[in-house]
Amino acid sequence: MKKALVTDYVHPSLISGLEERGYSVDYETSIDMSVLPTIIHKYEVAVINSKIKMFSELIDKATQLKYICRLGSGLEIIDLEYAAKKGIHVINTPSGNNNAVAEHAMGMLLSLANNLIQGDKEVRDFQWNRELNRGWELKGKTVGIIGFGHTGSQFAKKMSSWELEVISYDKYRKEYGSEWDFVERVALEDILNRSDILSLHLPLTEEVIHLVNEEFINRCKDRVIILNTSRGKVIKTIDLVKALENGKVGGACLDVFENEKPHTYSHSETNTYTRLNALHNTVLSPHVAGWTRESLANIAKVMLKKYDALLEI
Repeated sequence: MKKALVTDYVHPSLISGLEERGYSVDYETSIDMSVLPTIIHKYEVAVINSKIKMFSELIDKATQLKYICRLGSGLEIIDLEYAAKKGIHVINTPSGNNNAVAEHAMGMLLSLANNLIQGDKEVRDFQWNRELNRGWELKGKTVGIIGFGHTGSQFAKKMSSWELEVISYDKYRKEYGSEWDFVERVALEDILNRSDILSLHLPLTEEVIHLVNEEFINRCKDRVIILNTSRGKVIKTIDLVKALENGKVGGACLDVFENEKPHTYSHSETNTYTRLNALHNTVLSPHVAGWTRESLANIAKVMLKKYDALLEI
């Protein structure tokens, strides 16, 4: 019987769906890169998330592999060119959790604007600081979206009814379509010059690593708000921390970070993240923007649909 390996927590419908398609499924969420090379040769399907790196050395060991299925969107963990050379189909599911990411970004932004986290803590400590927690409104602001793919476009849709000006920059998307008539497509420099709120929705590629650095930030409007729900390495953390401390950046909402494994922090990283965590003009979450009950089911649905579509080719 054909075999499939699932290496991370998934919705039960993905397991049953693979079984309905003739696979014996090994559901092994504890599998990591130390074990996978010794067993990957058994499987035609590998369902992976960010802890698994499907690069050439591992692909060479996967002698029966026909499908690499990525839970979520980021494809930087897969050597796409080498997989194609080996005749392996790669499936990812950005449309499975793009709404979840957009809603999470919206929630973080509203929390920041209205001092909800600080206010909540103070009320629980029996403090009643109304004036200190006076917020600001989204209405009338300009939100700039860098990367207008699955999540960037969904975030724009959330913004469409909030009486904001929505502008965007996407280096590779040629057409937006009539659905996005309310979004003004502009150059990157216009995004930086005009945005009160800047939201990043970029895949991780070499050209965007540390895109947001000191030089980039200095080109932005004073007191800009920066949101990142894409990939942590898009931002050079120490440069953002300095800009938050000196007031050049008015606030930040971060769901992703350069290093998401605190137990591996170097001395300098510990210092940087300690400074970041001490700031009150930030809202931070542990890479969970696409991590909802609904998205878990949607990702399974999209993955199986894409698998079936490949069979029809």
